[in-house]
Amino acid sequence: MEKINIFAHMQEMEAQMENMRASLGDWKQTVKELMETNQRLSLENEQLRKILKRDAPLDPAVDTAEAEALLAAREGTEEVVGEGYDNLARLYHEGFHICNVYFGHLRTEGDCLFCLSFLNK
Repeated sequence: MEKINIFAHMQEMEAQMENMRASLGDWKQTVKELMETNQRLSLENEQLRKILKRDAPLDPAVDTAEAEALLAAREGTEEVVGEGYDNLARLYHEGFHICNVYFGHLRTEGDCLFCLSFLNK
């Protein structure tokens, strides 16, 4: 009789261990997904910081009116035709997708054939 209780207790412990192993596998998958998301967002954040540093005025003493005047003068000298294409090409070279499949997402694996075909049209 005592042997039956021991075997039943061992089977119960084995079932609990199997449940714990399954839970651990789920946790590992969740942690992996979170780490991937964190890495992707860190890269995107780094790209956005580079863009922000490049677009920000170098001298904080420059008032906004003067900055707006410089921006208006710069816009006046650019051609209106092809401005959208230039903006999309700039976004692509900054590391973002411009294709309709992944528009706005960070490019993490090199060049995108969809984006390149769109630029070559």
